Amino acid sequence: MIVTLIVVCEVGFWVLLAAGLAARYLLKMPRTGIALLLCEPLLEVLLLVATAIDLKNGADPSWKHGLAALYIGYTVGHGHRTVKWLDGHAAHRFGGAPRPPKPPQYGMARARHEGKVWLGSVTAAAVASALLLLAALYVGDEGNTDSLYGWIFVAWRAAGIHGLIALSYAIWPRKAPEGAASAVPARDPEHVPDLLVRRPGKDEEQV
Repeated sequence: MIVTLIVVCEVGFWVLLAAGLAARYLLKMPRTGIALLLCEPLLEVLLLVATAIDLKNGADPSWKHGLAALYIGYTVGHGHRTVKWLDGHAAHRFGGAPRPPKPPQYGMARARHEGKVWLGSVTAAAVASALLLLAALYVGDEGNTDSLYGWIFVAWRAAGIHGLIALSYAIWPRKAPEGAASAVPARDPEHVPDLLVRRPGKDEEQV
């Protein structure tokens, strides 16, 4: 039941997200769209309650309960960033908003970006660990809680691997290709390199 509910929550997440963005930008019903988006945390609450009930009814703690904790943690750590990214693209595509800026690709700016994404993984591991510890305390000494503690190790191992990947961008920053010009808004021509915009000469200025 828990695995099925995880799948239902994942599908429900994307359905609510699509419905919320459609209501907000296609149907021009921003309040309804926001209400639908705010319903998404209820899916995680539903999964949490179902997991607790399953354990209370005498189910042995297993990988299913650990997977549920990791899923909830991942949603807390990365769900907001996913929603914000898709909302920005929907606003650009259907609402006339400017195109969302792409994440930096080179140098320390890329390293800082990867570090922020990694903090989401740390948050996910912390939330999952807290839920797993609460589940272990809830089961008590009467049940086998080894699998629950094992999933805590899995959560932090994933965060550690992600951290090493993010750190690699700071140790070995990617260099921009030679001759590549930074993208700048057209409304700020004074910041455009001279190679891209020909400055008027003195004779032209006097005309």
